[in-house]
Amino acid sequence: MVLHQLRAAVCGAAVGAVLALFWPAWAQAQIANFHPCNAQPALPVCQHGYGKRIAVKRWGAIPDPLDPDAAVNAPLVTGSPARDVRKLRSSSALVQDVRSGEILFARGADDVRPIASITKLMTALVVVEAGLPMDETLRIEASDVQVPSELPSRLAIGTRLSRADLLHVALTSSENSAAHALGRTYPGGMGAFVDAMNARAHALGMDDSRFVEPVGLSNENVSSARDLAKLLAAAARQPLIQAYTTDTAYETVGQVFRNTNMLVGRANWDILASKTGTTREAGNCLVMMVALAGRPLAVVLLDAQGMNGARFGDAVRLRRIVSSQLAAEAAAGVQPPTVAGALAAQ
Repeated sequence: MVLHQLRAAVCGAAVGAVLALFWPAWAQAQIANFHPCNAQPALPVCQHGYGKRIAVKRWGAIPDPLDPDAAVNAPLVTGSPARDVRKLRSSSALVQDVRSGEILFARGADDVRPIASITKLMTALVVVEAGLPMDETLRIEASDVQVPSELPSRLAIGTRLSRADLLHVALTSSENSAAHALGRTYPGGMGAFVDAMNARAHALGMDDSRFVEPVGLSNENVSSARDLAKLLAAAARQPLIQAYTTDTAYETVGQVFRNTNMLVGRANWDILASKTGTTREAGNCLVMMVALAGRPLAVVLLDAQGMNGARFGDAVRLRRIVSSQLAAEAAAGVQPPTVAGALAAQ
């Protein structure tokens, strides 16, 4: 068994080295996230954590138990905010009032980390703000489906979709090939698109952020929770991004693309914008704009570890923590801003 595992590991490393010879430079940075559970689900690393989740998705392995706080029946109030703080599994966490800028909760908010598919929020923002025709038909090329993702592309080479459709599946179900196609077809090509991503980040004051590709598989796409709150606020002002990130599912080309955020569409949640992200290095990430007690709040969770659904459990725990704070403010007579007014003011 040990010999078999050693051979598998050596084989995986050799494959990565060969692929690196043929991939462009921006794609080579993604090799670190090409997980051996793609080909060897029996490896010990595939029996827990991130590797287990890949094995579940690709090979039908039995998933880890769901974080109880991520369940539909999880309570949304708490009698012990301190206990919920101790239960948080994310390395970085931030809750910020979008209008006032008030930080309601922060942990590691300035730590710079890989952000995985949270990247696609910036991809979407650049596409929408460029004013490109959303009804233009684009073709999925080989380069779009050959990004080194943990899971194969659901869009076959030659598939034709409108730019709006590509944006929809990139945001709703985090389809990597769709995000890559959006960057590739930007005026000036991929290099110009990445430049536009970084220019927009600079304009937003995202000083801790850097982008090298539009998909989110590269560990060189980095940001902080504080920076991502700025991105989230800008993205939430775009009606298309609002609609696509909060759609529970979208059907196109004979397939149903479901939202990767299990809280979207759930009763008692008013989610205004959302995006998830996962890679081996970034861990499980989640950003959401939620309306709570009449206030639009940016919720950012990076590098959540532990049980299946830990990032969603953390979102519920943060909601309980912050709700207790807002209830105390309401009892003290503090008047919250309206959600519509807060978004318009940004």
